[in-house]
Amino acid sequence: MSGGKITQAEAVQAPKGGRSDQITASSVPRLNQAVVAAQSAEIDAVSGATYTSAGYKKSLQSALDKAKASAGASQGSGNAQTLTGDVAQTQYGPVQVRVTVAGGKITKAEAVQAPKGGRSDQITASSVPRLNQAAVAAGTADIDAVSGATYTSAGYKKSLQSALDKAPAGGSGSAQGAGSGSGAQAKTVTGSVAQTQYGPVQVRVTVAGGKITKAEAVQAPKGGRSDQITSSSVPRLNQAAVAAGTAQIDAVSGATYTSAGYKQSLQSALDQAGG
Repeated sequence: MSGGKITQAEAVQAPKGGRSDQITASSVPRLNQAVVAAQSAEIDAVSGATYTSAGYKKSLQSALDKAKASAGASQGSGNAQTLTGDVAQTQYGPVQVRVTVAGGKITKAEAVQAPKGGRSDQITASSVPRLNQAAVAAGTADIDAVSGATYTSAGYKKSLQSALDKAPAGGSGSAQGAGSGSGAQAKTVTGSVAQTQYGPVQVRVTVAGGKITKAEAVQAPKGGRSDQITSSSVPRLNQAAVAAGTAQIDAVSGATYTSAGYKQSLQSALDQAGG
């Protein structure tokens, strides 16, 4: 932890042997990223890794309790404010988002309304936790849509933006991360093209106040199966880059080459930004 924030999380022990190796390799990196994004032990269990997720959250909470006891009330003394966005009507039902903002940052995001009934239940259960984490990680409504949940994502972003618009813009800067008054000039930098076995990868980042506030792939492998891999992996890599603030992020399972190219281009962008 640094300045009352979780800057890195890792599992020093996790289940191993037999199928556990595969479950651990798939779930632990996602749990690590979720913790940094959420800044608490209130994270979603990884599908198919219920017991590992529960154990991880229990151990994480005990670590946070120790950090809180030794560091005093460093967990967010700057007046927290809870704001509920307007209802966004979508083709499959209403979406409404509630956020908690403290010190000009989104510390929590949740959907108080989301599409339900039939297949919508499954899509909502899969997409909303990822949208919540993305909102906290990005600090803005400028987040990637979740693949397969286009309408829910669009409604979520619309309601999220309306909630953020209600946050006072004065004081120590708005939740939009504009950095007014703190001299945090936002700078957008495009990394060099990284050639991979399946095509080029190029990353563009926005950096403000020494932090990555946005990451996107302007080039990624495409054609055939690459389309599916890119649409699945790039949003997760973007979120991981913002959450980590560096190019030291975990590869996405099943997208090894894209992940490696992404990290290489991301590092070159950060080098140009002086970070």
